[in-house]
Amino acid sequence: MAAVLQPASRESLAALTERLDSWTDSASARDLTTTADELFAVARFLDSERSVRRLLADASSPEDARADLVRRLFGSQLSQPTVDLVSELARKRWSTARDIVTGAEGLARRTAIAIADRNGSLDEVEDQLFRFGRIVAREPQLASLLGDAARPVEGRVQLLDSVLGEKVYPVTATLLREAVRLPRSRHLDVVAEELAELAAARRDRSVAKVRTPVELSSEQETKLAETLGRMYGRTISLQVELDRSLLGGLVVQVGGEVIDGSVAGRLAAARRSLPS
Repeated sequence: MAAVLQPASRESLAALTERLDSWTDSASARDLTTTADELFAVARFLDSERSVRRLLADASSPEDARADLVRRLFGSQLSQPTVDLVSELARKRWSTARDIVTGAEGLARRTAIAIADRNGSLDEVEDQLFRFGRIVAREPQLASLLGDAARPVEGRVQLLDSVLGEKVYPVTATLLREAVRLPRSRHLDVVAEELAELAAARRDRSVAKVRTPVELSSEQETKLAETLGRMYGRTISLQVELDRSLLGGLVVQVGGEVIDGSVAGRLAAARRSLPS
């Protein structure tokens, strides 16, 4: 499941996200790649080093002292943009020490997504993440093997790479590898879905999850996205999943709202309306 942050942590992550987005808009592609890799490494380090994350998240310690600890720990190992971001991470207030790991990972993910936006692969990365999530959801044994923290991490990453092959963009592979390296008791299909939604949000778009009994053509997907965009007053990105059980029609979910126009849905509604 996705991490549920308390108010202090949510506010801190929102402020850090705003700062990060401002930086990524002007950063070079090389700096984005370096910083994404380094932020993921910091997240893994904080996850494994309980004492360090507790020190960095200790609100009773002065902000400057926490930032100075970051510089002493990472100053000679990380690039300056990453040191600045992690120092700011340490200055913020966190509801729990564990939330600082979530913060570091969240920044890393957004930086990686910014790389896809910069090189023009954002749409494809979003689609690949969504489709991988559906694959894992249908293959519980694969999900169990990839998420088993008792197994050596590099073995799990190698298994992931064998599944992905050469079929995905580098940003997709990076995001999924890091999800495997830092599972934190989360279901991988849910994490992949979160990542796909993050990719969609990069361009201020909403995600419509569409279930259909038949393949949609590119023209049909475009028309559906335009129709939904007019309904919701914003750009809509589609995540399309085949579901033969629907018989006909579509089921569309945008946020918490579900539009069930499927034949199966109409039959179920008809049955409910019959007198008992």
